Amino acid sequence: MPSFIYVASCDGCGQCVDICPSDILHIDKTMRRAYNMEPDYCWECYSCVKACPQNAVDMRGYADISPLGHSVTVARKPDEGKISWKIKYRNGQTKEFTFPIRTTKFGSIKSPAELEIRAQIDDQLLSHEPEIIGAVEIPVLRGKLQ
Repeated sequence: MPSFIYVASCDGCGQCVDICPSDILHIDKTMRRAYNMEPDYCWECYSCVKACPQNAVDMRGYADISPLGHSVTVARKPDEGKISWKIKYRNGQTKEFTFPIRTTKFGSIKSPAELEIRAQIDDQLLSHEPEIIGAVEIPVLRGKLQ
């Protein structure tokens, strides 16, 4: 479900714009509010929802299921470090899912440029893959890759 902005709640801080991986969120120059210029290209990663301090970003339902009476509500709770998704099905049943918001400090993760390159061009493993995922050894296919 692509994201959209509640213009009345948006303060134009631009955090959703900065975090959007598909670069479809922009700040309107006249109103100084964010907007999704290409909902069809939304990756549905919901990074914008998690980043918005004003809870101004929400989900737009797909045209084939929205008229059937469902709703999705997002509640970002940064003081609790959680984000909740409340889904109301067309039969009236409601479910709520709560997940932690990532709390890693900005700049605390090394960039790829700071890491020592260990992968070889014909190796099936990514650089640092076994240690990053906490595995002693990762099974690989034997034989020459084509």
